Amino acid sequence: MTSLPRRASLGYQINHLGRLLGNGLRVNIADTGVTPGQFAQLLALYEQDGLTQQELCERVRIDQSTMAHTLNRMQRDGLVVRSTDPDDRRRSRYTLTERARAVQDTLTAGARAANARAVRGIPPEEMEAFMRTLQRMIANLESPG
Repeated sequence: MTSLPRRASLGYQINHLGRLLGNGLRVNIADTGVTPGQFAQLLALYEQDGLTQQELCERVRIDQSTMAHTLNRMQRDGLVVRSTDPDDRRRSRYTLTERARAVQDTLTAGARAANARAVRGIPPEEMEAFMRTLQRMIANLESPG
């Protein structure tokens, strides 16, 4: 059987990078009480408050059950309020609380600091090429077949 060295595995390297970035974010935002798992949902709601669970799933790219669990924790933690959609009573909309708004700048600064540490010493043109490549890989994997 032929082995695949971890250093040669795209999936391993990107997963490892993601864990390291998540750990850096966790440390940088620890004082806010927000977890990295809640961060993406907050970013989506900072961009457009009052989204439905389905809209959040599409923007954050996670499944319904994971989103439901995360939103329940965010409600418990006082970050979002759930209300019935006035146009369709079967749907709920999620809006930011004052607590969530109060930590926005700290969260953003924490994420920027984690990203800055990761790209330290890498020329901007290399980062631009890397980001374009990542976007192409994501598009490849999100497309059918």
